[in-house]
Amino acid sequence: MFKGSFPALVTPFKNGELDLETLKKLVEWHIGEGSSGLVPVGTTGESPTLTHEEHETVVEEVVRAAAGRIPVIAGAGSNNTLESMRFMQHAEKVGAAAALVVTPYYNKPTQRGLIAHYTALHDCCELPIVIYNIPGRSVIDMTPATMGELAKLPRIVAVKDATGDLARVCQQRITCGKDFVQLTGEDATAHAFNAIGGQGVISVTANVAPKLVAQVQAATQAGDFATALELQDKLMPLHQAIFTEPGLVGAKYAMSKLGLCSEEVRSPLTSLSDETKVLVDDGLRFAGLMN
Repeated sequence: MFKGSFPALVTPFKNGELDLETLKKLVEWHIGEGSSGLVPVGTTGESPTLTHEEHETVVEEVVRAAAGRIPVIAGAGSNNTLESMRFMQHAEKVGAAAALVVTPYYNKPTQRGLIAHYTALHDCCELPIVIYNIPGRSVIDMTPATMGELAKLPRIVAVKDATGDLARVCQQRITCGKDFVQLTGEDATAHAFNAIGGQGVISVTANVAPKLVAQVQAATQAGDFATALELQDKLMPLHQAIFTEPGLVGAKYAMSKLGLCSEEVRSPLTSLSDETKVLVDDGLRFAGLMN
């Protein structure tokens, strides 16, 4: 269902407000660069600092701009089940292809609580769900066994795995079945993830280098891991530089250097330090994206 490179789309701002014109231009650019789909209002889209109305506006504008040419997986996560249901129902209403739902953060549910949360979301509408498992941010790890239970539900179809544990791919193939789509949230190991059964990446770096990230994915899907490795080597300094500080800040700075959008982020995030800017600039040059 979902394969390839899916940029975890940044949300551009201008003077503190949504910059919807730039957002639309980014959608067109990503389509032209070969991205397989788009994921608006995840953490990279600064969902924690968007109002509910802004969140829904971004999803609607991205779906409208994509116009069915590539799928839009709308961020719909919350640690409040009712709030997540609202986001899912809105995403379905405006035509998103699926919802990305992070494991509930801060309140630390049990595995039984995770099953209850995702089952309620599954039942609230007809939209397919991509589980987002990122214990480093949510402080809760969905086990492969729990994911296997949820995968029995017909509309829980995929995972964005940001555990950093490549063994999870094989473990989840056993518990969830081979048709369950596994996408990585870790740019630096995306090629290796696919080598053991993954099908793609929801990528921060693809905001900056969508063509190169898509080419890595295309090479792995063709079984050409030698080419994928060469491309990944080219991207590695940029991957590392972007994640020196929060990834979306690094991505927005890099995009500003390429004339794509402002580097503006919302508090409590701040602009990059000068030292990190140098690293990002070097990464852009190494990848051939800037002189």
